[in-house]
Amino acid sequence: MKKNYRTAATVFAVVLMLVISGCSKTKQTAEDTSLTDVTTRGLFVLGLDDSFPPLGFRDENNDIVGYDIDLAKEVAVRLGVKFKAQPIEWDAKEQELNTGKIDCIWNGFTITPEREKELTFTSPYLDNDQVLVVRSAGGVKTLADMAGKVIGLQSGSSAQEAVDGNTGFKNSLKNIVMFKDNITALNDLEIGGVDGVVMDSVVAEYSIAMTKKPFSVLPESLSKEEYGVAFRKGDIRLRDKVQEILGEMQKDGTVTAVSRKWFGRDISVIGK
Repeated sequence: MKKNYRTAATVFAVVLMLVISGCSKTKQTAEDTSLTDVTTRGLFVLGLDDSFPPLGFRDENNDIVGYDIDLAKEVAVRLGVKFKAQPIEWDAKEQELNTGKIDCIWNGFTITPEREKELTFTSPYLDNDQVLVVRSAGGVKTLADMAGKVIGLQSGSSAQEAVDGNTGFKNSLKNIVMFKDNITALNDLEIGGVDGVVMDSVVAEYSIAMTKKPFSVLPESLSKEEYGVAFRKGDIRLRDKVQEILGEMQKDGTVTAVSRKWFGRDISVIGK
């Protein structure tokens, strides 16, 4: 009997050592190296839809510019690394991030409970609304006026989520047309392909001001949102460092200057 007890004790000890060793290896494997990965590589890669003015878009020289781009470039400077804006397919944004092709999604990306389960977000840096843009002479004054009409929106965007969340409005529509980006959707609105476009108020107001096209934004909001910078789930150290730098930029006036450049006023909510 003593021999059996001794054998069982030995087996238990071996199993315990293997479990502890396995846990140690798992802990090592799960170590967060996100910040050192970027600083060692010397490059911070931002994923974006490059047709999303004024946050990230191509100018007349085909350079990617915008509010988010200016903020991210300064973050890269303060990280001591180079910066790269990497255009991505918006429908595949999470895949681009999780496969390591980009370090973050920073492009008017709305924070939602569903996305927070899969990604690591900074605190909000801008507020936004999902609104309906219509032709000024089209006779549409309220969301109720869209009954039996066609809307367009960007596929995979929070505009799609806003419409899905307003079942009464959605069920009143004749059809919903998906577009690859908001600019294409607005072009279709101009020629009468759709009767309205659901999109971010930040983008809608800027586009109307810049293009002078005969569009109006309805005063009713489909949903209120907050923009954040998204990182891979568990990339806490990189997220924390970027958020810390953004806080410093808000305090020293850098964020205010960038906001005034693109919006004419300070609309940042960093630290507020």
